[in-house]
Amino acid sequence: MTEHSARVEQLLAEYRDSREQLATVHRELSAVRASARAADGLVTATTGPRGTLTGLVIDEEAYRRYRPRELAEQIVRATAAAAERSLAAAAEVLAPALGEGTDPQALLLGTGDLAAEELAGGAASGEDDSFENQSWVGEARWPSAR
Repeated sequence: MTEHSARVEQLLAEYRDSREQLATVHRELSAVRASARAADGLVTATTGPRGTLTGLVIDEEAYRRYRPRELAEQIVRATAAAAERSLAAAAEVLAPALGEGTDPQALLLGTGDLAAEELAGGAASGEDDSFENQSWVGEARWPSAR
């Protein structure tokens, strides 16, 4: 086997290993679920790997005890607690597959490596990257009609 063939075989083996690791991470992420209960135990929320609500159990007593707005607050609190847990669990699954210095929770939340200013809507560099109010047809560029 030539040196070139050996290198190609090595690269293919590394590729297969990476694909298998990716498939394993995907399966493990898909299985992430976390639940949280309201303090009184009448509401239980379950969320998936991105914190999305996947299940909600409301005890019959909750309908008698709470007004609709209060019940909604219990649901929101339980869902937020479950989301926090599921995102932490998903980050643990994802972390080994990411490069060092990559925040798995930021990746899961879709914020990646964006700075706080960028998330708030401003450019991190302070420069405006919008070309919305710029004219591309300046009068100085075109000869005037005679």
